[in-house]
Amino acid sequence: MPPWLSLRFLCSFFLVVVAAAQTGLPPGPPAAGALTRYEFVAPHMGTLFRIVLFAPDESVAQTAAAAAFARVAELNRIMSDYDPNSEVMRLGQPPAGTAIAASAELFDLLQRSQQLAAASDGAFDVTLGPVVRLWREARRTRRLPTDADRAAAMRASGYANLRLNPADRTITLLAPGMQLDLGGIAKGYAADEALAVLARLGLAHAMVAASGDLALGDAPPGTPGWKIELAPFGQPARDPLIVVAANVGVSTSGDTEQFAEIGGVRYSHIVDPASALGLTTRVAVTVIARHATLSDSLATACSVLASGPVEKIAGCLGDSARALVLRQDECGMVQRATYGSSPPGLRTTL
Repeated sequence: MPPWLSLRFLCSFFLVVVAAAQTGLPPGPPAAGALTRYEFVAPHMGTLFRIVLFAPDESVAQTAAAAAFARVAELNRIMSDYDPNSEVMRLGQPPAGTAIAASAELFDLLQRSQQLAAASDGAFDVTLGPVVRLWREARRTRRLPTDADRAAAMRASGYANLRLNPADRTITLLAPGMQLDLGGIAKGYAADEALAVLARLGLAHAMVAASGDLALGDAPPGTPGWKIELAPFGQPARDPLIVVAANVGVSTSGDTEQFAEIGGVRYSHIVDPASALGLTTRVAVTVIARHATLSDSLATACSVLASGPVEKIAGCLGDSARALVLRQDECGMVQRATYGSSPPGLRTTL
């Protein structure tokens, strides 16, 4: 086994390398009580979910990974906006104003989403389903939506039009044509849930990666944490920024791969709620927070807020999330800024 676990995958804008030193592990079969590294990959939620865990033997590792992937598949059946039969898609089928009973998972996720929507002044908003679908079509056809189409999509959106009733766990969409889009939070939530499954099975030294979202459990045996190399705008840096962390979520957001050039303008796949168009500011964001659900949603919010007053970024991070924001100008020069406070699991300065 090599002295480094090196997991390389291209995130939405960062090339992230997750590595854990293992120099203390013996070659061949482990001694009694020792843990061995195992890695599993499976397609879920339109991307690859990757699990790295340390277990006493392969059978234990395989059983645990299968249970974690099954949990992700279960959540996808609830939260997918590509599956017309998912729970989140069924919310938009009755007339506006109809209260619908929700699963515990969906209600929990929407409560968290609404809290961040309020804290970020709508920069993060799961009710933008009509706007997101309009922008997907614009990216596909390379044609900007008309003003009338954008206005209609925005009328069918807005987090103020989402009502949650904790007393009977019901969800009400108040605007006609309203649909939810959980693309900015569901993968982080699923990664957290998969990591929780592994912990319940006694495998706390584990990590779950879902594209640009990482849920990190206890550090690999004998190390202070998982090593993450951040490479801005998808390119490995000559002087890379190395982060060491455990028991946190790490998420990235940006437009390195997912963008469209329309009329000579580069638009991100991330939608600006104020214009119903993709962002045009070249920005790359990494957020480290208490868990991946929070880091995932904050990375989206900070991407939207990065083109405005920086005070808004700091305001929505709270007291236990740290954001690295990189802005690239037309000449390719990158400006770096950090906001917020470091969560307890962050072992290095960011």
